[in-house]
Order: sequence, then structure tokens, then C-alpha cells
Amino acid sequence: MRLWNEPAGGAPRQVTLIRLAGEIARSLGGLGRIAVEGEVHRPTTSRGGWVFFTLRDRAAQIDVKVPSGNVRRSRTVHGERVCVVGALQWANDRGQLHLVAEEVTPVGEGAIAELIAETRRQLAADGLLDRARRSIPVLPTVIGVVCGSDAAVRKDIESVAAVRFAGYPLYFEETSVSGPGASVSIVEALRSVAARPGVEVVILARGGGDGPSLLPWSTEEVCRAVAACAVPVVSAIGHEGDKPLCDEVADLRCGTPSIAAAAVVPDRAGLVAALDGRLARAASLLVGELRGAVRRWEAVQPRRALGQGVERGANRLDRSAGRLETLHPQRRLADCRARLRAPDWRRPTWEALSRAEGRLSADLRHLHVLSPARTLDRGYAVVTGPDGAVVRRAEALHVGDPITVRLAVGQIGAAVTNVERPDGGDR
Repeated sequence: MRLWNEPAGGAPRQVTLIRLAGEIARSLGGLGRIAVEGEVHRPTTSRGGWVFFTLRDRAAQIDVKVPSGNVRRSRTVHGERVCVVGALQWANDRGQLHLVAEEVTPVGEGAIAELIAETRRQLAADGLLDRARRSIPVLPTVIGVVCGSDAAVRKDIESVAAVRFAGYPLYFEETSVSGPGASVSIVEALRSVAARPGVEVVILARGGGDGPSLLPWSTEEVCRAVAACAVPVVSAIGHEGDKPLCDEVADLRCGTPSIAAAAVVPDRAGLVAALDGRLARAASLLVGELRGAVRRWEAVQPRRALGQGVERGANRLDRSAGRLETLHPQRRLADCRARLRAPDWRRPTWEALSRAEGRLSADLRHLHVLSPARTLDRGYAVVTGPDGAVVRRAEALHVGDPITVRLAVGQIGAAVTNVERPDGGDR
């Protein structure tokens, strides 16, 4: 790689150190993002959360640094073979070349399986694997689909939808489904589709593939995005035997995209048949009720019912007339006159007066016994305070308060010299 054009004659070009560093940085920037494989050697973590390690092969090595924001999607285990995706960076102050990693993924089935197992343990610890699953809506307004640019997957979903419910609204969001940076693209596409107006369920669809190509669907960020999605998510990644981690987090898992479409797109013929069945049952119930009402009406004899009603009304009228006659004022006046003409009409009155007099005498005697005057005659006195109220408790008075002592005959004025409380204290 030539950093600049050499001058004529083969003479070296004179440059300053700062310019040389700038030329190197600009030349490295022209390489863009790269993906390189190698073995992780001695990874360390700084206080700021950055991870540093050496990526080496049989005859070469390069220093790699992973920013703290990319550590969650980077696996750096000593001795493990990985693929680092990032860009080269030249540090002018130290004169060092680094590969700044965006993500570090393992290479090889064993390493991938270990990475997926570790991610599964983290998700299980946070309760995402055994969380309550949401039900798939029967008639979603819009069905969102996150898939790659592979025409086969989209064609499969569209063909199933055309058979089950032609013209049903589907919204497709294409994204990168494998390779470096795929997990970030999947998360962004899922959030974009879920936020679209009318979308009530999302299908994650992808064709089959090997372990490395399906690895983005088992990353922690994709699984957490599926669990946090605002609408139910159906996972249909790979073929029947492929089971990435997002299958374990999704609200519904389907073996293929076609099965997912059949599970989410409603069956128009089935809905029409169910509706017709309900209408038929409702009509049958209505006809049955109508026939029962007709039978009950036919069983009633209008003339007989009318005659019975008239007879009951006449009987009630006779009973009411009898009660009115008994309560008539003239009838009651005649009864009173008859009682007055009786020779012994005074006797019940005098007997009642005698009984009342006896009761009154007994009440007077009882009141005399309970009279306050009788209590005072027995040596008791009534004490009233400065406000004229009867004193019932000693703590209601203070030393020096004027009091009045009422006796059986007369009363005495006095002043309080000592107050004893019920608890024995003085004041």
C-alpha cells in the first residue's frame, strides 16, 4: 500500500511526524469495515468496561479493543477462535495500530454451542425463558413480518396467506439475517415493525442454515428485543430442526415460515363457516322460543280467563263494601249511642280511673324515695363550683376556688384549701 507518490529520482519524501501519522490514519480509514478471524489471546477488561486482547494466527497478530457498548455482543474467551468485525484505527499518541471491534463471534460449532448455552443461562436468570406467553390475536389488523431479502421466505408466507385469506394486510420489513451486524439489524427491524400503526403481531422468518448463519437469532440483544416487543412475536427461524434461542423467548414457535403464516393468518373459509353456524344456532333458538310462546297462547282460553277475572273482581268489591260499611261514621255513631244508653255504662270508667289512681300513687311514692331532698336529709350535701355546676370530681377544682355547699336546710359558702387526686397526688 502506497501512502503517497514518491518524488522523481527515487529520493525520499520529507514529511513531518504529525503528517505521517495523519497519512497513515487516512489510509487505514479507506479500508472501511473488515471481518477477520483469529485466536483470542489474553483478554483483559479496563476500569471503563473496555475489553482488550490480541487476535493472532500462526504468523501474524493484531491488537483488538472492544468498546464497552459492544462488549455484550462480543465473546472473548482465551484460546477461542473468533471472527472480529470492526475497523482499523491508528493511535497517533502511542504510534499503535488497533482493530476496534463492533462484535466478536465464535467460529466453530463447539464455540457457538457454548456461546448459546451461556446466553441461555443469562436469559433464564432474568426469567425470560419461563415468562407468560401472550396469545396470538384471531383477527390482527396488520401482520408484520421481519425477514431477509430471500425471495423464497416471502413467497412462502404470501402464498399461504393467499390461500387462507386472500388480500389480508401484511407488512414486510427486510433486514440482514446472518453475518456481522445482523443482530443489530434484526433488533432495529423488529422495533420498527412493532411501532407501525395497525401491526398487532410480528413474524420473525428466515430460511434454514448452519450454526454460524443462525447465530444472530440466538444473541442476547435479539432475545431481549423479542421479549420486550410491544406486540406478540412468532418465531419461525430455519427449518423444523433448527431451534435458535429466540424460539424459546417468542410468544409462539413455528417450525417454518409457512407454518407461522398458517398460525397467524386467519382462515377466511373457517371464519365464514363458524359465523354461519352461529347464525343458524341463533335462528333455531329464536324459532324454538316463538313456537313455545304460540303453544302457551293456544293453551289459554280467553273467555274462561276473562270470566275468572270478573268473578275475582266482584268478590274483592263485596269484601271492600263490607269493610266500608263497618267503618262508616253513622254506623260508629249509632254504636256509641247504644253503649251510652246501657244502664251500667259508668262502671267501666270508674274502674279504669281507680286503676289509674293506684298506679299514680305508686309512682309518687317511688319519686319521693328518690328525691334529692330525701338524700340531703340523710346528711349528704351538694357541692357546686364557681360556674354553678355540680362538682363530681376533685380534679375539677383548684386551691382557692370558691364553692357552694347545699345542705338539707340552707347552704354554705367556702373556698378550696386542698385537692386530693384519685391517684393520691396533691395540687
